[in-house]
Parts: sequence; C-alpha cells; structure tokens
Amino acid sequence: MPSNRVRLIFKTAAATVLIAAVAGATGAALVLKSGWYNVAATDQHFQFVHTLLEQGMRDSVRFHAREVTVPRLDAARIAQGALVYRDHCVQCHGAPGVAQQDFGKSMQPVPGPLVDAARRWQPAQLYWITRNGIKMSGMPAWEYHLADDEIWSLVAFMVKLPELAPPAYAAMTASPARAAVAPAPPARWPGNPQRGRIALTQYACNACHVVPGVTGPETYVGRPLDGLGKRRFIAGHLPNTQENLVRWIRDPHAIDPLTAMPVQDVSEADAVDISAYLHTLR
Repeated sequence: MPSNRVRLIFKTAAATVLIAAVAGATGAALVLKSGWYNVAATDQHFQFVHTLLEQGMRDSVRFHAREVTVPRLDAARIAQGALVYRDHCVQCHGAPGVAQQDFGKSMQPVPGPLVDAARRWQPAQLYWITRNGIKMSGMPAWEYHLADDEIWSLVAFMVKLPELAPPAYAAMTASPARAAVAPAPPARWPGNPQRGRIALTQYACNACHVVPGVTGPETYVGRPLDGLGKRRFIAGHLPNTQENLVRWIRDPHAIDPLTAMPVQDVSEADAVDISAYLHTLR
C-alpha cells in the first residue's frame, strides 16, 4: 500500500513538472511570437538574467581552462602585449585613462573593463577567453585573428594592467605600430573541416551566406553555400578545386574585381580549413 502511495506521489510530481514546463514554454513562445519582447539595445536585461548568464560564463571558463599550461609571462611579452591590446582591445574595453569607443559603450552586454581582469581571472582563464571568445557577447575568438604568441603576450599585459596608471599605460602604448607577425607556414592539405566550420563564423561568412551546419540569419546577400561541394564551378568560371576555393576565399577581388565579396584577410591555414568544410556540403 505505501508503495502505491509513493508511486502516486511521484506520478503527480512528474505530471506537475511537465505541465509547468509546457505552460512556461507556451508562455515564452507567445511572448516572442507576439513581439512583446523588446530586442532594442536600449532595453537592458533584467538584473537576475544578467547575473545568471555572468555566473554561467564564469563557471564555463573555469571548467574549460583547467588544463591550459601557462608559459613564462616576462617583460618582453608584456611589452608586445601592450601594443596588441592597443590595436585590438581598447576599442571595446577601454584602458587606464582611455574610454571605450562609442560602439563599445553601447554594446549589450557592455564589454567589461579589463583594468582589473587579472584580479578576477587566472592567466590560463584569460588565455582561454581571448582565444575562444564568449558566445552571444560580441567577444570574438582571437585564435583566428592573432598568433598564439600574441595571445599570450596579451595575457601577460592584462596581468600587468591593474598596476598601470594612465601615464604608464600611455608610455607603453606610444610605440610605433607593432611589426607584423611572420606568416604561418603553408597549410597542409586537405585541411580540417570541423575547424573550418568554426572559422566560417569567425570571419563572418554566415553574415552574408546561408551555410548548412552553421548558425546564422536567413540572409541572401551572397549565394547560399549548400551543395557547394558538388558544384562544377565557383566564382562563375573557376573549376571547383580546393586550391581555387582557397584563392577565392582569400582574395576574391583578384579573381573578380567586380565582386561584392570583401577581402577578409583570411589566413591560408584558415582558408584551407574553410574550403575543406565547404567541400563536405553535397
């Protein structure tokens, strides 16, 4: 008899949870479909939503960065990192005595200042965030735009940043534009399709093209890329080989000066990986 009562209690509880979940999902769908939810950047998240997302981000970073090995963060890295920070980070995050640019001030969620980042994050965590980016925040994965040595130099500088007053920051970043990093060695063929799928998003290819397997808007600025792997030609006349696709991805204007496709400064290694993924679309 008691076991029957226990079963009844569990069934009632399960049914209650299921009904509540269905009701909540239905209510959320109604709010979204009706347009009541305000997506304007001037309408901030509720504080509890911001806090929940922030805590989830912190826990995720700590988990994923747990096996990162930190190299020596010496003075040479700090000096190089100051210039990398000036060229790529200050625009959104600001610096001692330097405000963010207008687009950085207006982003939602607002990019946090990094002057105290080293007090909140360990070097391994700062590296993981910088390399991989943060989903739904506007923070890019710098793995696709900076060399790994530059990322570690940036981390070294962020560790130093809490100690810098505005004059010290200004002195460190007053040097001429940083020298270009030596190009990566030629990529190996045929590339890594899985990495290429991610690289597509980091060069914003999905902003203009609908790409199977890649989340993005239903935009048709460029031709949808479904079935690209079985097309005979690309760019109108080039045989659809991986070599030609890499050429098209890296410098479309050299092939068609009238194309609206921009030059995205895609590295050879990334272009090889992207082409490898696109050739899987059949």
